[in-house]
Amino acid sequence: MPKILIVGGGYAGFYTAWKLEKSLRKGEAEVTLIDPLPYMTYQPFLPEVAAGAIDPRYATVVHRRHLKTTKLISGRATFINNAEKKVTVTPLVGEPFDVEYDQVVVTAGAVSRTFPIPGVADLAYGMKNIEEAVAVRDRLITNFDKAAGLPKGDPLRERLLTVTVVGGGFAGIEAYGELRSAASALLQTYPEIDFDETKFHLVEAMGRIMPEVSLETSHWVVNRLAERGAPIHLDTQLKSAEGGKIELSNGDTYESDLIVWTAGVMATPTVTRNTDLPIEARGRVTTNASLRVIDADGEVIEGAWSAGDVAAVPDLTGKGVGGFCVPNAQHAVRQAKRLAKNLIAVLRGEDPVDYIHKSLGAVASIGLYDGVFQSGNLAFKGFIAWLMHRGYHGLAMPSWERKWRVIFGWLGNFFLGRDFATISAVQTPRANFEEFASRPRPAAPEVAAAPAVAPAPAVPAAAAAAPTPEVVEAAPAPKRAPRKTAAQRAAEADAKAPEGAETPAE
Repeated sequence: MPKILIVGGGYAGFYTAWKLEKSLRKGEAEVTLIDPLPYMTYQPFLPEVAAGAIDPRYATVVHRRHLKTTKLISGRATFINNAEKKVTVTPLVGEPFDVEYDQVVVTAGAVSRTFPIPGVADLAYGMKNIEEAVAVRDRLITNFDKAAGLPKGDPLRERLLTVTVVGGGFAGIEAYGELRSAASALLQTYPEIDFDETKFHLVEAMGRIMPEVSLETSHWVVNRLAERGAPIHLDTQLKSAEGGKIELSNGDTYESDLIVWTAGVMATPTVTRNTDLPIEARGRVTTNASLRVIDADGEVIEGAWSAGDVAAVPDLTGKGVGGFCVPNAQHAVRQAKRLAKNLIAVLRGEDPVDYIHKSLGAVASIGLYDGVFQSGNLAFKGFIAWLMHRGYHGLAMPSWERKWRVIFGWLGNFFLGRDFATISAVQTPRANFEEFASRPRPAAPEVAAAPAVAPAPAVPAAAAAAPTPEVVEAAPAPKRAPRKTAAQRAAEADAKAPEGAETPAE
């Protein structure tokens, strides 16, 4: 059987494996997926996870539950050697090993792209995985707890209640709007904090936000967020965030305890820098429109495929940036489905089909009951667009099992409100146990034995001849004489008596 090896279990990797399972005939091919995580994250839900609108678990799809016949390897692909048709895997536990393949599918996804701005690497949170979204939610709620106990006007209180988001794309705007909405909802349970004390800032280097929508729609979003106490700094760059002190290129400075970075992504470097497959200038695997890997001359490299954020896929609609598909979930899912069909076609001796997808529109949530939708010249704003956002992503979530969990969660929040239970202590789960755990007492120190008396060293002749100071020794304490017996006392009396005298009777 041909061996198909998928590197990466995110959008593109999961959907490729999922579709291969449904389309391959029994015994037609063996599919293996490598990923260090046991689940796929549905990234469009991360802003709602950060805002407490969706349970974190419901924004993930567990590999082992939904991939029934795919062999799963928990580990990282540390080198893709296509010349020898093998991938080196470093497992979560144990020594690295090689996995051989006939067809390799590189779908390693992307990570946050940052710049060498002081403080960002040390303090900021990304918005690319479920763990980051949960950490942002817990940080926001914990900061409200801390600020409520400080007096108004305290600089630390102001810092704790200030949120900064960097990046005005869809991810940044959605995160910004959802966090502002979450903070407004928190105020209902924190009477000690006023609305005006919560400060929100979004920093965007370009002169507009959300390039996927019209300029008019983007202006509406800017004004809408400003009305809700969430202004946007356009044509502004972050110069420094060192120590939590924000310095902007427009001269503004303030302190912020929660910084979220959403200013772009890049192909996962741990994969693209450790392979003999062709990589283009931006660090992505080069492919043709049928999602097959190609070299610098455009020649197909047999047995190699790629899709998603890690791949430079030509956009045949002409709408892409630089001629390539933009790195988003919409393309990743559709590319994966086409890749699975093309791979099966090649195995069966058929020709692959080019990937082409014309976007039907863009939809975003900017907080509870507020959103925006754009398709061509048609735009919806406000509550209707928010319903369209939830409807689209609710249906786009893989598997009906996950769809129902998300939908029931939304219904529960509608009647019961957001769930703001924070479990930030989960980051250090053993701290409380360690603090009060009983420990064995230290062993009693051993009594050292008396050292043996060493022989006196020989005295040199010169030292022996020299006069020594007189040493006066203390007189020994008198010893008590032993008690005498009656016979001894009688004998002493006889000795002292004069000759001829009588001795006393005993």
